[in-house]
Amino acid sequence: MIRTLTWVGAIGAASCGLIAPVSAQTNPAVSVEAMSQEVRRGLSWSEGRAAVAGAGDVSLVGIDASARIVTLRGSDRHGGADGVADLSLGTGWGLGGFRLQATATGHLFSGARGKMDYVELGGSASYAIGPLYASVGAIAAPSQHAIGGSNIYTYASANAGIPGTPFTILGEIGHSSGSVDDADRAARLRPGGDYTNWRLGLEHRVNHLTVGVDYIGTNVARADAVGPFADAGHAGDKIVGRVGLSF
Repeated sequence: MIRTLTWVGAIGAASCGLIAPVSAQTNPAVSVEAMSQEVRRGLSWSEGRAAVAGAGDVSLVGIDASARIVTLRGSDRHGGADGVADLSLGTGWGLGGFRLQATATGHLFSGARGKMDYVELGGSASYAIGPLYASVGAIAAPSQHAIGGSNIYTYASANAGIPGTPFTILGEIGHSSGSVDDADRAARLRPGGDYTNWRLGLEHRVNHLTVGVDYIGTNVARADAVGPFADAGHAGDKIVGRVGLSF
């Protein structure tokens, strides 16, 4: 775990040295969230069961730091882990009407059998016009034993507030691919091999409270998702409800 944290810190510091700072210090933002299950890239990380999360982020002279801790309820996908902490360092800059972002994230698992921690590097470009905010990006995990090879996730997402209402529509489509050194471990993030995921959601935001519901799906074939980490029963279509409070 210490080695992983050191790696994340080094990558974040290096990237920040290449990009000009764009912001001064901002006050920390904190949030808590409860959801019917923790889902990432169309895959349930909490065995299809309810989860809770706490997150915080702060910016200082162009460096963005964030942490999110989530309960996983003994997730088979992550070796029986009870929880995960996502620790990120990043930076960004404006280019015309676009916002470019670079981030390094370490995923640290507690209560897991064996070494499950891994690191990802991400880059994205976002653009806002009126009530519409759209992004495209890629997140790459270099080849690591914990995930049985490498993993690359490319995506496009958008959200738009419905004028005159507190509702926001959200959508995302993504694709996961990569190399395989250990088929069982590669199935953690890509059960059955390369796959596509999608999401369509609706949020109601009033002051600090957000309530949302999402339809989330994948084209993962359950018959192909085999192995101790594939968790094929929780890789298909699902409806997820969530409620969050920010401070």
